[in-house]
Amino acid sequence: MSSPTEGAAGPPGDPWIAPTAREPVAAVIELPGSKSLTNRALVLAALSATPTRITAPLRARDTVLMATALRSLGVGVDDDGADWLIVPGTLRGGPVDCGLAGTVMRFVPPLAALAAGDSHFDGDPAARVRPMGALIEGLRQAGAVISDGARAALPFTVRGAGSLPGGRVRIDAAASSQFVSALLLAGARFDKGLELVHVGSGLPSLPHIEMTVTALRGAGASIDTDVANRWLVAPGTLDLADQVIEPDLSNAAPFLAAALVAGGSVTVPRWPASTSQPGVLLADLLGSMGATVTLGEAGLTVTGDGRIGPLVADLHEASELTPVLAALCALADGESVISGVAHIRGHETDRLAALATELNRLGGDVTETEDGLRLRPARLHGGLWRSYADHRMAQAGAVLGLVVPGVEVQDIGCTSKTLADFPGMWQRLLSPGSPARAAG
Repeated sequence: MSSPTEGAAGPPGDPWIAPTAREPVAAVIELPGSKSLTNRALVLAALSATPTRITAPLRARDTVLMATALRSLGVGVDDDGADWLIVPGTLRGGPVDCGLAGTVMRFVPPLAALAAGDSHFDGDPAARVRPMGALIEGLRQAGAVISDGARAALPFTVRGAGSLPGGRVRIDAAASSQFVSALLLAGARFDKGLELVHVGSGLPSLPHIEMTVTALRGAGASIDTDVANRWLVAPGTLDLADQVIEPDLSNAAPFLAAALVAGGSVTVPRWPASTSQPGVLLADLLGSMGATVTLGEAGLTVTGDGRIGPLVADLHEASELTPVLAALCALADGESVISGVAHIRGHETDRLAALATELNRLGGDVTETEDGLRLRPARLHGGLWRSYADHRMAQAGAVLGLVVPGVEVQDIGCTSKTLADFPGMWQRLLSPGSPARAAG
């Protein structure tokens, strides 16, 4: 099998040879909308009393899967140029393809429990091993009937009765903040509302739960968060106003990291001064590794000189940044420790095991810890970088390839989960003066 040209995506199944930076980068990266904000807006719009226009949504696999799932349940999701117009309707049962989208497999079942009829949920083979037990148990406590074959995982069937009693629900959401968000998003539509209590240890990705609470309040929900690990959602009508979606700050990670690795500068326009997105932490994290970071009218600009300092950080609140930051740490000039991310073993793949395996395959010196990674300086070499169908893993391989010739990323197409044309954007990143814009 012949290898593709460096940076070209090539036929499906062929590895993508990550392009090497031959000069400092100088790029402006126009990113599409946030996946997290887009999918929350879609769900709340589906549950609202009146139609909602969503402007600048992310158009990528995860959000298209969400839109398709909502249509299957009787919600109108209409294309209007680049916008989506959401027209709520009477919810009905229907088949739901979750793909590998955590937001679809977790956010949609509560809607299916409110629908009339059965909804069968399934997804990609890798999705069938992602944890679902806390959500299934929570929905059952709220009165839902779910047939899951005692697996507490995909595939399963939600047997909707047209309404859900709700009330007090106690779950252990330590494996994913999405379990909390999923129940909260639909809680106002439960007959008795929802009193949700997390009974486990630490909650991961708290900013994502705060994002959900903010979105709910924006839709008119009454939600009490005064007691730690308890959310009280009053029953009532939701009515989400028209939404303009912020750029996806987590998808900025590989592009901003390129300024540190290759030297030069990368600017992301429309970077919000205040946001609920965990990706906002990139500015401080990259700054601690030696980047110069400025936020101005042009957006957020990261400038580097090719030197990368080590990172010691608890990424509990922004765990999706771990793969790209681990790639940076593998290129750093000192020992790095990433902690607080044990829960990412249950993401698209076991990200900690995958990162340690792939970095060590390329000559790295990485060990797994109970809740993270320890990375020591080592001389890396080219070779196959397996992505495990995980878009963040594939992005990490691209970052390494900037200064490690011959990195071949398996299944670069999986990046379409949240970016429609990552390979094209990455190629344009390395062409000075040519803005890298994402489709959709």
